[in-house]
Formats: sequence, C-alpha cells, structure tokens
Amino acid sequence: MFALLLKDPVVWGSLLGLSVVVGICAYYTYLFLHNTSHDL
Repeated sequence: MFALLLKDPVVWGSLLGLSVVVGICAYYTYLFLHNTSHDL
C-alpha cells in the first residue's frame, strides 16, 4: 500500500504543490514579522 503510494506520480505532484504552498506561506509570514518588528 505504502510502496504503491510512493510510486504514484500524482502523490509526488500533490506533495510538491503542498510543500510549495507551505513554503510560500512561511516566507510571507517571515517577511511580515520581519517588516513589522522594525516599526515597534
């Protein structure tokens, strides 16, 4: 079952897309916190 999931390109595509979305969210969160910390 798990080996079948690892061989499925759809799973890798969705994991890649999910990791890109999480990375972009983390990047914008970092930018937001970095930019607002100088205003205090």
